[in-house]
Amino acid sequence: MIKILVVVANGTEEIEAVVPVDLFRRAGFDVVLAGTEEFVMCSRGVVLKPDYLIVDIPSDCEFDLLFLPGGRQGVETLVKNAHFKKIVMTHFEKGKKIAAICAAPLILIEYGIYPERRPITSHPSISSQFEKYEYKNEPIVIEEPFFTSRGAGTSIEFALTLIESFAGKEIAKRVAQEIVYPHF
Repeated sequence: MIKILVVVANGTEEIEAVVPVDLFRRAGFDVVLAGTEEFVMCSRGVVLKPDYLIVDIPSDCEFDLLFLPGGRQGVETLVKNAHFKKIVMTHFEKGKKIAAICAAPLILIEYGIYPERRPITSHPSISSQFEKYEYKNEPIVIEEPFFTSRGAGTSIEFALTLIESFAGKEIAKRVAQEIVYPHF
């Protein structure tokens, strides 16, 4: 079974967290939602109750995908979290996939794991911070083992693309049909 870790903090963009978690679970993936707090207040006031606190996730945990939602405040909080950094770095060192949407690609460059001069995307409001990269205005950019996407409006397509990457086109199409998403 595909195991995915989704990490949230106060200020996380709720659509970018909840939509992927929902679609990954519809695909039959084992999804763990970890947060910096017992209750996380998202960017638009939605409160999430993570399955676990980040500090309770072993830094050498075995997940197939680390999914990082955006939301500037949430990203800034996560970047400063030492245990979260250990999780990201260990996951990266194992060659596992990392997906980052909206402001979350900043985590990848802040930690120095995204190769310079390679294709990347993010929310347009932070595009100037990717001068050392080949910035794309595309909804999704895949640069294995990294997947990046632009923002809340690309959350469904991004999650379906990740489902396809792990489980194949048929599973992704089934999930798209279940939610009546006509563009996949």
